Amino acid sequence: MFWSAALGADSPTTPPPSSLDEAQRTANDAAGWVEENWSIWLSNGLRMILIIVIAVAMRHLIRRAITKLIARMNRSAEAVDGTALGSLLVNAERRRQRSEAIGSVLRSVASFLIMGTAALTVLSVLQINLAPLLASAGVAGVAIGFGARNLVTDFLSGVFMILEDQYGVGDEVDAGVATGTVIEVGLRVTKLRGANGEIWYVRNGEVKRIGNLSQGWATAGVDVQVRATEDLEKVRSVVVAAGEEMAKAEPWNERLWEPVEVLGLDAVYLNSMVVRVSAKTMPGKALGVERELRWRIKQALDEAGIRIVGAAPWEAEDEAAADPSAAVAAPSVLANPTSPQSLATAPIPAPLTPGAGASLGK
Repeated sequence: MFWSAALGADSPTTPPPSSLDEAQRTANDAAGWVEENWSIWLSNGLRMILIIVIAVAMRHLIRRAITKLIARMNRSAEAVDGTALGSLLVNAERRRQRSEAIGSVLRSVASFLIMGTAALTVLSVLQINLAPLLASAGVAGVAIGFGARNLVTDFLSGVFMILEDQYGVGDEVDAGVATGTVIEVGLRVTKLRGANGEIWYVRNGEVKRIGNLSQGWATAGVDVQVRATEDLEKVRSVVVAAGEEMAKAEPWNERLWEPVEVLGLDAVYLNSMVVRVSAKTMPGKALGVERELRWRIKQALDEAGIRIVGAAPWEAEDEAAADPSAAVAAPSVLANPTSPQSLATAPIPAPLTPGAGASLGK
């Protein structure tokens, strides 16, 4: 009774078991569906595998080709470094950093394009609608671009700066916000070593104008101030001779690219005149050439008896010496206390009263 009641209570809630025919029909339908679509799955899987293999192979080959190209550029830079041709070109370190930066950019761009194209192709094989995905990616890209516009600006400025070779390692540059020697060039930040040893980190996007003092050639300018009575032709010949002697000495024969030239009078004053001297030098060596040129011109002018004067006022040698007694005051009669003038200026004593005199008499 109890078991029958229990079975009777459970029978309405439990579903009746499916028949064998229904199970067989379901299995046949599933097998037929698999049999109809397995070829599509197989072809799509093979296509995706082939796309991924081709993308990975292309990425590897292109990156390897870029690496070999960069290595060849570095070898060519090292071959000319230290030669006469290498002095006209950028140094090996600058070429190495520039080529490495360009290679890094090219490898990143190649990987992004190849793998991105492969991913989109795989999604199209899976028959996924790419329009919403591309629209979302575009909106996200615009949002990221607005949010990180300074970073994007720095990166793009660094890429164009490296590709155009505006400056490199070892160059003396004036970036407006800082001046110094370039010690490292990056895609976002450039490092400069200042004159006092400080390091400036300059963002590439913040550089509005830049002056490179190490490209092409430089000019060394020296002003020679002599007396107005000196013979200009003699001064010119002495300065030119000093420049010719300097151009024959080491290492100035390599740093001076043209003979020292006397441009003429730069200024004329009452007691002096300024002669302008100029020379075209190797880039970045103008300051050292100016110091050496001043040294040699001073020695040559001293040997020739030509005096160099400064900007401060000076007295001519032929001017008569001033009378030393001119600064001494004339003797005064007031210095003698017994002189009539001193007595006349002495105060008159006050008269004595009668009462005071009588008391004094007693």
